[in-house]
Amino acid sequence: MARPGERPQVRALRRWYAAAWVVFGLVPPALAVWDQPDSTRSATLSLLSVIGLCYPITETFPGNPALRRFTFLGVLVAGIGAVAYLMDGAASLLIVSLPHFWILAGSPRRAVVLSGAAAAAAVAGDAVRSAPDGAELSGNSVAALIGYAAGVLFGLWMHRVVGQHDARARLLAADLEDAERRLAEAQRRQGAADERERLAREIHDTLAQGFASIVVLAEAARTGLRADPDRSDQQLASIEQTARENLAEARVLVGSASAGSVAPASVARTLRRTLDRFAEDTGLTVTADLPDVDCDQTTRIALLRCTQESLANIRKHAAASTVGVVLERRPHGVELEITDDGRGFTVAGSRGFGLDGMRRRLAELGGELTVTSSPGEGTRILAMIPREGVT
Repeated sequence: MARPGERPQVRALRRWYAAAWVVFGLVPPALAVWDQPDSTRSATLSLLSVIGLCYPITETFPGNPALRRFTFLGVLVAGIGAVAYLMDGAASLLIVSLPHFWILAGSPRRAVVLSGAAAAAAVAGDAVRSAPDGAELSGNSVAALIGYAAGVLFGLWMHRVVGQHDARARLLAADLEDAERRLAEAQRRQGAADERERLAREIHDTLAQGFASIVVLAEAARTGLRADPDRSDQQLASIEQTARENLAEARVLVGSASAGSVAPASVARTLRRTLDRFAEDTGLTVTADLPDVDCDQTTRIALLRCTQESLANIRKHAAASTVGVVLERRPHGVELEITDDGRGFTVAGSRGFGLDGMRRRLAELGGELTVTSSPGEGTRILAMIPREGVT
């Protein structure tokens, strides 16, 4: 019967020992008494049967487990003494039964006392049987005492070994629990940091760019309000449209709208609308080759964000007059190329949140960003996303 909290290995070992106890502890006396007188044979076999049946009964009978085990050990002590009396000694039965006391007694002290009682019963039974011939210790009694002493030494040693093992196991369990707690805390912090980075990148690529565009358009509209009312009216309309788009982006960021509202099904239409707005706001010449490439939602958003960030950099830093955008399907995936004829820059020494954000966004999809530029030679941005996200 399984005990609460007992490990499967211990339960299996206990069962194997119970089988060995029956085979090597109870069966040999039963065979040895077979040629004895009927009264001795019957009494011994009955006694061995009672001992053998008492173990499974006390293990499975309802009630207090400790009381049941001590009941079995008491029957075992008495049985060993009775067998010693009937058979002129029970040293072998005692020695094979010693592990029962260490398994069931509950503590080393009780195991020593109860196994000592069993050894005393074996010696006493043997002595009573041989009392008419003298009080000398027989060979069975000496073997019982030696077996008891060896059992005590071995049991105490095993108890110490098991105690040390359990202490190490508890220490390892505590260390493992602490490591799991620290790992969970580190994952929580990393998750929070990743989420902050993601929000910062989204805000930079959407809201910040939109607000920058609004500022530029507002300054231009205020400057040309009297000189060119029609142009100012157009710029005010662009400000309104940009503000509406920023509001939609903000709703996406806080989760009140679907990201699909930012990137419709066709990436070509999305990029075309973005380029038209850019050309309208800046007056730059924009050429575009945008075939209808089917791709998943994440890829569409990544291509849109790379385009928005590149156009924002062109507006702020390039002083360009012409911008070219090419979207192309390749065997390995999809490529987006954005070029300008602006002032260019030294790529090796360039650092910026926008470029780093584009690289991280593409890296999350297994893609990469290539920047080619030099002072006075314009700039080429090539974004590549592998075909997993392209259909």
